Amino acid sequence: MEKKVTKIAVLTSGGDAPGMNAAIRAVVRTGNYYGMEVYGSMRGYQGLIDDDIFRMENRSVANIIQRGGTILKTARCKEFYEPEGRKKAYDTLKKRGINGLVIIGGDGSFRGAGKFSQEFDIPCIGLAGTIDKDIAGTDFTIGFDTAVNTAVEAIDKIRDTADAHDRLFIIEVMGRDAGYIALHSGIATGAEHILIPERKTDIDHVIDSLLEKEKRKKLVNMIVVAEGDGFGGAEEVARHVKQKLPNADTRVCVLGHIQRGGSPSCLDRLIASRMGYHAVECLMEGRYNVFVGIQNNKMHYIPLQNAVKAKGKISDEWMKIVKILAS
Repeated sequence: MEKKVTKIAVLTSGGDAPGMNAAIRAVVRTGNYYGMEVYGSMRGYQGLIDDDIFRMENRSVANIIQRGGTILKTARCKEFYEPEGRKKAYDTLKKRGINGLVIIGGDGSFRGAGKFSQEFDIPCIGLAGTIDKDIAGTDFTIGFDTAVNTAVEAIDKIRDTADAHDRLFIIEVMGRDAGYIALHSGIATGAEHILIPERKTDIDHVIDSLLEKEKRKKLVNMIVVAEGDGFGGAEEVARHVKQKLPNADTRVCVLGHIQRGGSPSCLDRLIASRMGYHAVECLMEGRYNVFVGIQNNKMHYIPLQNAVKAKGKISDEWMKIVKILAS
């Protein structure tokens, strides 16, 4: 890894996130600005294995910064989990003379990049593209802001109909392992309860709170549940609520993949552009096998191995805010 990086490939891996196209655009244009050859790998690591790679010029990324999804497609490549698959990917890169890799994805994508860089002489740079914001070492991940705003917009509309009918709505948002979307969207929409994977759900406390509100004739209530909540998600919560509060007009709404799509917010475009630019700078400066993060508005470079081991933690302060504001 002492050689100068002259040819790089960029790929998107794992779940898609709004802003990935902005990051691709930044990597391509920064690389071309500095005289590198830049290539795109289709469908993440699968493109490296299948040699589904193409040269990218500035015009290749024209008019994509505002688009959701990813023009390079994305996939979870099981073959890359195995040494034989990673060897195929390496052979493809060597054949093409590519000696640098930028991976836009989540913790699973970083895990693969870390292992790949340890086994072969290809430096890797990671950019956190995940709506869940579940990677420690950065205040932001590409796609989180857009996903939260999508959830907020949907929950605001649900509250309108809840208010019209005096209903209790239990709304499930994305977040298999992390509750940031639920936490942020729940606080922003005035949810009475927010249930997340990071905290054990006390369903009896939720029921008691709803019973107390029922006595006060507060019939419009919103419970925001992360899909990975340990109690079992919105449907399971609703089942228990209906048993204990049979008179409550209870409805369940699962927002699902609507949170992944859509045009990225201004913040996500800026984050993605900044991270993409610094990914190329890292390769030029010889700062290899790191994850590019932003903390306190400054760039931070964390070893890939550290980035995938640690998870972001939701502070007790946030949970206290939820409790006080929902009372």
